[in-house]
Amino acid sequence: MTTVWETVIGLEVHCELLTQTKLFCGCRNAFGDEANTNVCPVCLGLPGSLPVLNEHAVELAMRIGLALNCAVRPSTFHRKNYFYPDMPKDYQVTQYDEPLNVGGHLELASGRRITIERAHMEEDTGKTTHVGGRGRLHDADYSLVDYNRAGVPLVEIVSAPDIRSAAEARDYVAELRAILVATGASDGRMEEGSLRVDANVSVRPAGADVFGTRCEIKNLNSLRSLGRAVESEAARQIALIEAGERVVQQTRHWDEEAQRTVATRSKEEAFDYRYFPEPDLVPLAPADEWRAAVAAGLPVLPAQRRARLGELVGAGAGSEDRAVGDQVATVVAQGLDDLVVAAIEAGADPQRALNRAANEAAADADGASRLDPASFAQLLVMEGDGRLSATQAKAVLAAMLSGGGNPADIAAQKGFKPLDASELAGVVDEVVGANPGEWERFCGGEDKVIQFLVGQVMKATRGKADGKAVIALLQSRRG
Repeated sequence: MTTVWETVIGLEVHCELLTQTKLFCGCRNAFGDEANTNVCPVCLGLPGSLPVLNEHAVELAMRIGLALNCAVRPSTFHRKNYFYPDMPKDYQVTQYDEPLNVGGHLELASGRRITIERAHMEEDTGKTTHVGGRGRLHDADYSLVDYNRAGVPLVEIVSAPDIRSAAEARDYVAELRAILVATGASDGRMEEGSLRVDANVSVRPAGADVFGTRCEIKNLNSLRSLGRAVESEAARQIALIEAGERVVQQTRHWDEEAQRTVATRSKEEAFDYRYFPEPDLVPLAPADEWRAAVAAGLPVLPAQRRARLGELVGAGAGSEDRAVGDQVATVVAQGLDDLVVAAIEAGADPQRALNRAANEAAADADGASRLDPASFAQLLVMEGDGRLSATQAKAVLAAMLSGGGNPADIAAQKGFKPLDASELAGVVDEVVGANPGEWERFCGGEDKVIQFLVGQVMKATRGKADGKAVIALLQSRRG
């Protein structure tokens, strides 16, 4: 009997915070500066230097926790001791058994809820570049270390092992990134390393209660790499087990070129790091008033924006229209939901507004960011009342995305004007007469043929005909 396997995934997402300075010193927090210029005795761990906690970093960390439905609690900092060349102090200041944010959850666009175990504060490490070979230590000619990133404030967001597929892992990180950007806590730029993912992956027979042995894939910096790495690692583990071997708990690296995970070291346990309280920092206990002020200042988050827009377009809770739900998710992810809501409030048809935003506007992010809501609404109303056909409306919208302008003026410049009823009826008669075979099939019940006939009318009118009016005329002639 063939075993059906279930993949179990827990994610640790490291998010650099959008502060001006580092977590415990006044050094500049900026990506891309000349190597080793944003450093000082504190972030280099020189003797006699003392850390001072960045207040703004704490506020951003609380924003993240509250946005993820966590409880914000008093917390303490610890020293996590381990040696790597990019850790100048040979320890990392982090939160261990008393993190700032605990016990939250994140709801995906699909409705699945993923538990957030903790979201704790810590400092980032430096960056090591291995020169030569494939950029890995074992075949490099030499290595360079940049300490600019050492001490940059991080929040590590740890999920429970609730995720069950590579696709769901990508959805989780995409949703989390949208939340982090919405709160202003992070820029979410995975390509710059400000958002990095460690994936803990194991497999077990479907329906089993006991977890399998997990392996951790470190430092995934794109959604595509995350998905491929999870799929590859799950397949590797399944192959081992089915061959009678066992999975060894270890840390692995995703080799993008080889499209497989590669072992780097045996997985450490907490005791291997020798945690002990940071003696130079007092416990962190944000006042209730501060927490309340941070909570009150949170923006409308992606899930709330999807619910608002979904309600307006008929894709609210309980809707079975997956396509509309996907369009809503696309519009919110592109930040176009306010545009659609404004257009609907100005009298535009909700579904038409959603379609144009999810398709044409979303395809031109720069142009959409400059699109005036009033002009967008005016265009949709013109399309809705027949002054513009769908083809003409798309052409006008393309011009608006490119250079702005009033839709009525653009339509006039392009010579767009609606066909009167008698003119349209004449064109329909001509198309029916020119395509007797297709017309006979349509009259015989082949409904799909109508798309061909509509296309011929649109071609004859150079896109000026209203598609709905053409369909109505064809159906009325069929009887």
